[in-house]
Amino acid sequence: MKFHCPRGVTLLPAFAISLVVGLQAAPAQAAGEAGLAYVSNQNGELSVIDLATMEVTKEFSSPGKEPRGLGVTADGKLLVTANRADGNISVIDRETGKLLSTVVIGKNPEFVRTRGHMAFVSFEPASDGKPPPKPGSPEAMAAEKAKDDDDESPAYVAVVDLKAGKVLRRIRGGLETEGIEFSADGKHILVTNEEDDNITVHNIATGKKVKTVDVKPYGDRPRGIKRAPDGKSYVATIEHGNTLVVMDDKYKVVKSVPTGDTPYGLAFDRSGERLFVANAKSKTLQVYNAKTYETIKTIPTGERCWHFTFTPDDKQILIACGRSHEVVVIDATTLEPTKRIADKKLPWGIVTYPKSVGSLDWPE
Repeated sequence: MKFHCPRGVTLLPAFAISLVVGLQAAPAQAAGEAGLAYVSNQNGELSVIDLATMEVTKEFSSPGKEPRGLGVTADGKLLVTANRADGNISVIDRETGKLLSTVVIGKNPEFVRTRGHMAFVSFEPASDGKPPPKPGSPEAMAAEKAKDDDDESPAYVAVVDLKAGKVLRRIRGGLETEGIEFSADGKHILVTNEEDDNITVHNIATGKKVKTVDVKPYGDRPRGIKRAPDGKSYVATIEHGNTLVVMDDKYKVVKSVPTGDTPYGLAFDRSGERLFVANAKSKTLQVYNAKTYETIKTIPTGERCWHFTFTPDDKQILIACGRSHEVVVIDATTLEPTKRIADKKLPWGIVTYPKSVGSLDWPE
């Protein structure tokens, strides 16, 4: 049964309520259906995977150039893609694939989170979109000097009203803002700033920065960030530190945990018992006990696997692996790969409808 939000519901104060409801949500399932997964392909369209058969059944040609970030609204009506080369987002009818509108965001839009009828999109005016140099290399030192010498443009999170099709405001982050998460009470947005080596916390309503968390002692380039299902902690991956940092509900780092090589996307399972981290260069999905942070298992995946999602019934995990051009299917109980779905167009992000738990999404 699909849920449709009543007309007239607004982001605030209903925003905070929806977050609390989301923490307690049971697995959603469309009547008689296993649901669908949507994959953003940086070199092509949106692939649609039937989760009952684990086969690609159609492609939507409606995204712009180089779609990366991807989100689906809670009512299932809209898909949103962040199109890096076009500097905009596409708003797409989820059922038909028809392009409904585009909204100009800014240079290098990348990460998308949806909440109610709003989309939060990070974009990076100072980024050239290329992979960062290796830490300590001459290229990295030159880039660091340039950052110190130049007045680089900060990154932002654009707050978009999807009904109105316009940007309402922009929340200023740091340099190369990447990952996005919301606080448990719905008042704050947390963003990872790759080039600043920090995580900043902002008031959603005003955009005012309320805290800066320095993660430089743990490595360079924070990427992914997630709130625990109980709302009491937050975790973030440090790409060039091969590290995971754990923050308490006051946004204080209380623990660091070693990961595989080049971690990015991460997500708790729905119960909050396990934490999953995608390690791009290790070509693994690492599974932790979310209470002790001891490694439960390290699962082989593919090349440049950044983002993943559980199926709506929580029985399987699908991870998008860009450089090996595939989506790897993993049994969520045995933690063993069960299938590889070919996708030759550089898959980047993946979400499902009904909405499920994943590195890019969480059920509302």
